[in-house]
Amino acid sequence: MTEGQYRVVVWATGGIGSIAIRTIHQRPNMDLVGVWVHSDEKAGRDAGELANGEPIGLAATNDADALIALKPDCVIYAASGPERDALAVPDYVRLLSAGINVVTTSTTRLVNPHAYEPAEWRDQLVAAAKEGQVSLYASGIEPGFAADYLPLVLTTQSSQIEKIHAYEIGLYDDYGVPDIMSDALGFGRPLDYQPWIGFPGAIAGEWQGQIRLVADALGVEVQEIRETFDRAVTERTLEVAMGTVEAGTCGALRMQAIGVVDGREAIVIEHVTRLAPDVAPDWPTLPNALGYRVVVTGTPDIDCTFDVTLRDRKKAGIEGMTSGAGAMVATAMRVVNAVPYVVAAEPGLLSSVDLPLTIPRGAFTSA
Repeated sequence: MTEGQYRVVVWATGGIGSIAIRTIHQRPNMDLVGVWVHSDEKAGRDAGELANGEPIGLAATNDADALIALKPDCVIYAASGPERDALAVPDYVRLLSAGINVVTTSTTRLVNPHAYEPAEWRDQLVAAAKEGQVSLYASGIEPGFAADYLPLVLTTQSSQIEKIHAYEIGLYDDYGVPDIMSDALGFGRPLDYQPWIGFPGAIAGEWQGQIRLVADALGVEVQEIRETFDRAVTERTLEVAMGTVEAGTCGALRMQAIGVVDGREAIVIEHVTRLAPDVAPDWPTLPNALGYRVVVTGTPDIDCTFDVTLRDRKKAGIEGMTSGAGAMVATAMRVVNAVPYVVAAEPGLLSSVDLPLTIPRGAFTSA
């Protein structure tokens, strides 16, 4: 990796973007040179204040051309919304074509760019990266680490592998985006409501890239992707960030994407998501509100469980959140810490297996 000072722009000031702003401002090897915001109301305001922190003397802007003209080494792209990919891909193309590297948490299926669909969007990104001679990298804690990269790290201890099963198990009571929680996932809806995630192919489409990333890295072929989907109702009314969830409506989801190798279910990604700990108590659980587990069955058997928590949410710039706060920081750092490595990489669309270990330079503090 080439050492140096990296000029960085953060694209959007939501939860992930705000964490990135605060971190980059503190990193000795990074200069925050610009921040993009979507609204006129935020344009002109101090980026540090928008990131729930102290002023840093840098005004945010909604002028994309002005940010591109700064010629940053990399854009940390953290915009979100219901039409995430449809809006993000044109932005990626524009930035890449201008010779600016992009790391993103917004398009989660790009954690495996080789399996990204639709193909025409992937082709546009490949062409733009080639034109600008730069790279695009997507990551996060899940997808991007817990169910794809971490399993591969664990298998460096393996003599033989029979099965890999990765879990995310957590409370989403503090996640307050109704169009995702209610419409797309079906929380708070009766079980006869058809959420987007329950349509055939939706689960497989979301996680097949990760499964294929693991399989390709291990040199095996995935013959098909199967999926399972189950819901459980809450027996009591819940007051959560998305609003009131009435008793008798959906209070928990259990989803699996299953990669079939040699005719057997060999690579599994499972998400168990609840709005309260007592909903669906017979489903898999972990000790804390949000956690991750990877089980590698083979020689030897490996069982790794971890969670990410915050001792000081105010210091991290995340006040008012509970279970997901640590995961948000971890998600942001998966791309912030990758910036020097992406800048140094050969041009193209990158996955985690294309990069060395993205060790964070300048992260150690004196306290």
